[in-house]
Amino acid sequence: MKAMYDAGVKEISKNGYDEKDGFIWPSYVEDIMGPMLFDYGYGPFRWVCLSGKPEDLDATDQAAMDCIDPNRRFQDRDNWVWIRDAKKNKMVVGTQARILYQDAEGRTRIALKFNEMVREGKIGPVMLGRDHHDVSGTDSPFRETSNIKDGSNVMADMATQCFAGNAARGMSLCALHNGGGVGIGKSINGGFGLVLDGSERIDEIIKSAMMWDVMGGVARRNWARNENALSTSVEYNKNYAGQGHITIPYVADDALVDEVVSKFVK
Repeated sequence: MKAMYDAGVKEISKNGYDEKDGFIWPSYVEDIMGPMLFDYGYGPFRWVCLSGKPEDLDATDQAAMDCIDPNRRFQDRDNWVWIRDAKKNKMVVGTQARILYQDAEGRTRIALKFNEMVREGKIGPVMLGRDHHDVSGTDSPFRETSNIKDGSNVMADMATQCFAGNAARGMSLCALHNGGGVGIGKSINGGFGLVLDGSERIDEIIKSAMMWDVMGGVARRNWARNENALSTSVEYNKNYAGQGHITIPYVADDALVDEVVSKFVK
């Protein structure tokens, strides 16, 4: 739709004069993935078995499935079924790699389990990553951030902060680049890679960086008052009190403000 607009079909603009508010047709990110996945923190979590052994991938598939509670949310049920059937459906192309949609807690649990398995010699080293088509690594107002409606959807600060925070927390590889799916000049992407070598040092990086990499995007959506991101942020604050906190954009009640002002200002 953005390409059509750029080609001169201005009629598809939702606001009638530019493309900043989206288009007249629904978008799969704005109307489906945004509210149903990204606002909760779910996105394409990736790993590669650096040994190249299919049996290592089998072991990580099983471990990932064991880390997911399929009764927690419908997203978890879908992802549990996906990883259960991934080998049967021949989802590997080339390297022994996998993509599995997970939220911040799910990614952290799975990453820690993989690192434990490397430490115990059950599998070889594993490289973690994610797609740019994710919760907080990408600022892309016509795709990944299209359901952020507070006006900040045209900003590139989220991807930059995600990149910088991952670097500060010790990720093995950090990238900040332009383009990614929608073309140069239309998005900024911050990516990462983390090599699991079985060390306790990597455990600490996982605990710190995995949450940062995901929850920054949930916070951004929460500040835009996206309903599911709000509830996810409130839950995060409850579960991680003393470790991390997301400010909630509570809006003052106009009637209360008027009452207080009229009481003290004559």
